[in-house]
Amino acid sequence: MRLHTRNRALAATAAACVLSLALAGCSGTTKSDAKDDAKDKAAGAKADPDAPLKKGLKLAFLPKQINNPYEQIVDKAGIAAAKEYDGKAKEVGPSDAKASSQVSYINTLVQQRQDAILIAANDANAVCGPLKQAMKQDIKVVSYDSDTDKDCRQLFINQASSEEIGRSLVRRTAEQIGHKGQIAILSATQNATNQNTWIEFMKDELKKPEYKDVKLVKTAYGDDDDQKSFQETQGLLKAYPDLKAVISPTTVGIAAAARYISDSSYKGKVVLNGLGTPNQMRKYIKDGTVEEFSLWDPQKLGYLGSYAAASLASGQITGEQGEKFKAGKLGERTVGKDGEVILGPPTVFDKKNIGDYDF
Repeated sequence: MRLHTRNRALAATAAACVLSLALAGCSGTTKSDAKDDAKDKAAGAKADPDAPLKKGLKLAFLPKQINNPYEQIVDKAGIAAAKEYDGKAKEVGPSDAKASSQVSYINTLVQQRQDAILIAANDANAVCGPLKQAMKQDIKVVSYDSDTDKDCRQLFINQASSEEIGRSLVRRTAEQIGHKGQIAILSATQNATNQNTWIEFMKDELKKPEYKDVKLVKTAYGDDDDQKSFQETQGLLKAYPDLKAVISPTTVGIAAAARYISDSSYKGKVVLNGLGTPNQMRKYIKDGTVEEFSLWDPQKLGYLGSYAAASLASGQITGEQGEKFKAGKLGERTVGKDGEVILGPPTVFDKKNIGDYDF
């Protein structure tokens, strides 16, 4: 009788263990342990560069926000690329760019057993918990455009060197204002990894002697929202009547700022530079509101991200520095430090070349 009771107790314990496995496990595993397990599992994997790309891979692109025009271009190209290797890709995401907005989508994608999740993070750390759980379940994680913490993904597909983006925006803007005067930055969200990294390099560039007469007066945040970015531009120009330039390293921000300046008395007096798409900025280049701006090809970024994720999911690479993979028509690519894969240098658009681009 005592043995029967003990067996029932053991059975009940086992059942409880199964039910709670997703939360903690029955061996005393903590949430922190689960994160370490994900990292250890990734570190223990071995690359097979000769492995073919698997057929029928399921990929999901998770942008900062689903209605962001720039990220729609990136994701659409990545989805199209998946067809080249017989994969299936889709785009899902929130309508706002708040730090926690992407978490529920990650959880759903894990439940759907995607082979890879590609994410442009709104916050480097807010998405880490669910992404580590995804990696623990052998779902590959690739960040693009805006990185997560490096322990929360295997690869980061970077548009260009972050340092080069930040420093070049300051260099080119300073040349436009004769290396003298007040400037401001119109960013996206306060937690956006890419924006903050570029801004840090901008500030570091401004410490050089040649910028002694250039003063950064404020960094404003438009939250990658068109109307708020428009209002922030208006606020900057009213608060700083001697402002000579605005640098907006966000496609939403620069387009909104250009729209405000183009219909104001500041047109031709205040320089606007930053990162934008040719189709958004074409009319502002033509009417003289903007002299130049920069960007990489977002279609190539999505294409590269798609092939990188497929290579990960197929075991060709693990995300270790020095590994190589073939990215379709973009050719061979090499994984750099901390799992970074760089697309290439940005392009500067102006009146001379903007007619050559359509995106």
